[in-house]
Amino acid sequence: MKNTNSNPFETYKGKPLVRCGNVIYYGKASERYVIKMEVKDSALMSDLKISTKVSVEMIDTNPEIEGAKKIVKMSEKNGIYPALDIANVWLNRISIEH
Repeated sequence: MKNTNSNPFETYKGKPLVRCGNVIYYGKASERYVIKMEVKDSALMSDLKISTKVSVEMIDTNPEIEGAKKIVKMSEKNGIYPALDIANVWLNRISIEH
């Protein structure tokens, strides 16, 4: 993850990450799909809080779609890095398909 001066957000594999509490959004809001990751459980390891259970949802950003129909894919991962990896795969695949 890194931050450049031209982009105010942290990034992972070139896509922005925005955190609000236990929820992390991954991807560009201007694109058709973004990923919502929610930390469901965490544990302390050497005074560091580690995410142990993360729900991952691919969300359609189309404002005409409402409610549960916005969720295109969902999964649950054991940790933030497996969650980020599946999120990156989903966004890359969907960009190739469209």
